[in-house]
Amino acid sequence: MPIKISDSLPARAVLESENIFVMTEFRALHQDIRPLRVLILNLMPTKIVTEIQLMRKLSNSPIQVDVDLMYTSSYSSRHTSMEYLSSFYTTFDEIRDQKYDGMIITGAPVENYDFEDVNYWPELVEIMEWTKTHVYSTFHLCWGAFAGLYYHYGIQKHNFEKKVFGVFPHYVLDNTVPLFRGFDDVFMAPHSRNTEVFEADIRACDSLELLAVSPEVGVFAAATPDRRQVFVIGHLEYDADTLANEYFRDVNKGLDIAVPKNYFPNDDPTKPPVVTWRAAGQLLYTNWLNYYVYQATPYDLRDL
Repeated sequence: MPIKISDSLPARAVLESENIFVMTEFRALHQDIRPLRVLILNLMPTKIVTEIQLMRKLSNSPIQVDVDLMYTSSYSSRHTSMEYLSSFYTTFDEIRDQKYDGMIITGAPVENYDFEDVNYWPELVEIMEWTKTHVYSTFHLCWGAFAGLYYHYGIQKHNFEKKVFGVFPHYVLDNTVPLFRGFDDVFMAPHSRNTEVFEADIRACDSLELLAVSPEVGVFAAATPDRRQVFVIGHLEYDADTLANEYFRDVNKGLDIAVPKNYFPNDDPTKPPVVTWRAAGQLLYTNWLNYYVYQATPYDLRDL
């Protein structure tokens, strides 16, 4: 599918170099079909990397997707210039009257804080409440999933004794669930986190369905029965080198960090990592776009 983004967004050149069909704004104006409107609330400090990772996954569908990028105005990013944000991002105040077919709320490196202690928490709460009436399906990712589960359903996150770091096996609880249609019986997914939510808390919530779990690292995915809210704990969008970059960054800082599990061949960080999650990652995002957004959202977004 074509993914429509700003002509000058840096992600465009990277995606085009990978033979991903990126549609310019000029060409999109001449399309007769209604594109899907997807909003990405990017809470990560490495915004360009996260943009590219997610746009890769949104680009494998016959439907045109118009992507808007948003940041929290209540927090000043230290890693991304205001010039960049002003050029390619919007704020909540600028889009609060608009409606979207889908939205992705990314993770953020704040999991060791209580939710209320995160400086942009009040703004995020307002945004999550807004999604109930202005977004058809919201995809909460990693810390974004923890935040959404806590805000919407009061489900607490809990600290691991030791950081979960590596690539772990998972299984789908019901293969008929559209989000995991086509998945293998066991699929691999990367994790890099210090917290979790308990499976028992998800099962005890009548408003949620537990969809996928890992014997080693617990809950992977849950959703509401109407598919309007999806929560995924893990990073199937990660690049081949994402965990390696994190590992070597912390090693160079002198931090105590274990070699990511099931990632480097024979756990040898001198060898290039082997990607075992790429196909599952593409399928997850394609299924969400197809079954939870495209086939479910009203043609006229005013009907949301």
